Amino acid sequence: MRPITIRFRDGFYAGLGLAVGVGIFLIWLWQPDRQVNRHAANLLRRTQERNWNGVASLLGTDYSDQWGDDRTVVLARLREIFRYIPNAQIMAIDPVARVENEKGIWRAKIVIQGEGELVGMIEERVNSLATPFELEWRHDSGKPWDWKLVRVGNPELELPKGFE
Repeated sequence: MRPITIRFRDGFYAGLGLAVGVGIFLIWLWQPDRQVNRHAANLLRRTQERNWNGVASLLGTDYSDQWGDDRTVVLARLREIFRYIPNAQIMAIDPVARVENEKGIWRAKIVIQGEGELVGMIEERVNSLATPFELEWRHDSGKPWDWKLVRVGNPELELPKGFE
């Protein structure tokens, strides 16, 4: 049995190779379109899990949507709606992200399934939409992972009177 000798040069090259590998992975991970896709998936997952602090951390302070809701109102409405949908599942069908000038647009058909009092009405209203939802994300700082949701819309979705 031969003894194993570790030389400084071998350790240096192993460390250098590891650092280059991690660097390449981070460059791949932090590409803007990939970050927009990841943030949208996290938003849907946190909503499904009712992690309202997590959802709030993804919303920009200047959030608004086509229905006139701001950040505070949309968080309150999400809490209220998902109270009536235990075991909700939210799925994005064919998500596509594009990024231009620090602005990311994520588009996908969103399907909601679950059990509860309001599920039938929500499934009928949301799942039947032909037009995909559009989520607008803004890159907030020099950090490649710092994206905030600033707008949501779907021109085909109309909310019932009194809900707006």
